[in-house]
Amino acid sequence: MPRVLLFNKPCGVLCQFSPSAGKRTLKDFIPVADVYPAGRLDADSEGLVVLTDDGKLQHAISDPKMKLLKTYWVQVDGEPDEAALRRLRSGVDLGDFVTRPAGARRIDQPSGLWERIPPIRVRKSLPASWIELELQEGKNRQIRRMTAAAGHHTLRLIRSRIGSWSLDGIQTGQFRLIDQQQFRI
Repeated sequence: MPRVLLFNKPCGVLCQFSPSAGKRTLKDFIPVADVYPAGRLDADSEGLVVLTDDGKLQHAISDPKMKLLKTYWVQVDGEPDEAALRRLRSGVDLGDFVTRPAGARRIDQPSGLWERIPPIRVRKSLPASWIELELQEGKNRQIRRMTAAAGHHTLRLIRSRIGSWSLDGIQTGQFRLIDQQQFRI
């Protein structure tokens, strides 16, 4: 049975084990040998990263052709209206590619949310709000580019779910080993 870890990646951590001058990496949080991330999150993004020692499983999780649903909580500048959400849902032309249609809806701030370090910038003249995005792809900085194209700058980005696995019960900077009963994507 493959080993699978669910890690709640803090902001500022690189999704790699190899050292990088002045940067925290997975090695600073995960003392488990021979597991590797199935996909990545940008250093300034937070949330769920799945790590495994099984190459086939790693491929199944990270390959966009597998269409595994990934859910993100996105704090944005302003209050997205229905037109902005519709644009996110229908696919966004980002110049170098058009995104697949996505699930997009307004949400309240997620409950139990941890403090972000460093904190996001706050603009008193522009309120911030939350949306939930569900994607079956994940290209470099895609969500940030999508929300910008819809007129709302991303302030905070948290991946909350990959398939059936979620952040539930995992504090920032912590990980959980999945047992056989929980082993389903």
